[in-house]
Amino acid sequence: MRGLACLLMFQTHCYDSWLGGAARNSTFFMWSQLGGTLPAPLFLFLAGISFALVTDKLRLKGLPANQIARTTVRRGSEIFALGLLFRVQEFLLGWRWAPWTDLFRVDILNTIGLSMVLMGLVCWIVLALGRASAARFALGATAAGVGLVISLLTPLLWTTWRPRGLPWPIESYIDGVHNLGEPQPWLFPIFPWTAFAFVGLAVGFFMLGDWSRKHGALPFVAAGTGGIGLIYLARWLDHRPLQLYPVYDFWHTSPNFLLIRVGLLLVILGAVYAWCRWGPGQWGFSPMVQLGQTSLLVYWVHIEFVYGRFSILQKRSQDIRSASLGLLTIFLSMLLLSVLRTKLKGRGFAQAWAWLRPVKAS
Repeated sequence: MRGLACLLMFQTHCYDSWLGGAARNSTFFMWSQLGGTLPAPLFLFLAGISFALVTDKLRLKGLPANQIARTTVRRGSEIFALGLLFRVQEFLLGWRWAPWTDLFRVDILNTIGLSMVLMGLVCWIVLALGRASAARFALGATAAGVGLVISLLTPLLWTTWRPRGLPWPIESYIDGVHNLGEPQPWLFPIFPWTAFAFVGLAVGFFMLGDWSRKHGALPFVAAGTGGIGLIYLARWLDHRPLQLYPVYDFWHTSPNFLLIRVGLLLVILGAVYAWCRWGPGQWGFSPMVQLGQTSLLVYWVHIEFVYGRFSILQKRSQDIRSASLGLLTIFLSMLLLSVLRTKLKGRGFAQAWAWLRPVKAS
């Protein structure tokens, strides 16, 4: 699933950065950007599932709640620090034209790190107060509840309940206001984005439960079927005449749109399981699996070659064909980088050099 998120991210960023003229008003570009609504939820959703796996593993080892929280919160803090470092790098590479306010932009890495910190704190409270025998259920139910609350509060915190008294770099983590006076839909504040991580956390604990372990593929079939049900439920709710919020923005803050994307994530989860269990995922090398193993690296690197100073094509000036060739170049380059990273991981400099240099003919 991380590999799929990388592919969707590549196409979204490439077409957004490079297409120009009439191509930016085409149906093709519209669908490309609609696909771009999925990578961030996928990354956050998978961060939640991974968090559940790590937390459950530490719990089964007999570690106390405090120690589990220290381990998981520290890892979230490290990811958050990487997000800040990424912003510094982008500012330095864009020296003279990048505004200093970009240092405080709330990007996806920042939000993944903060989401992990918040999940660690929630799991710590549940484990400290609950019974060990029902820990998975309590953790999963609490995670689902927190995700629901975040979703329901988002429309208010972006409008009538905006924390305007906070400095904008702090407020931006709540509603994505940045320094522009109004919440910006291209940023990744806690509301609503962290909800996807908590949904992933809930799904992760559900998949770790005794029932799921006993029934093999059935939980993934249930997830996919439930996802379809959530999509139809969200569409039904969106068409009701009663509105709960004074300001309703379907595409950016609506709990119904978030529910649709959660449904899509569950459908993708079931489809990816089938792909890996019975489909081409069994055939051998998989570019999607490979990219997923190094998703942080390819995210970090591709940004500079798509949006940054080293963009491989002139921005906002390409037609669909040229931008698509650029996308193919980025995909193959990032796949090669991912393979190299995997091959060289854990090797010392001498070993890595010996592996890279050509073999002399005898």
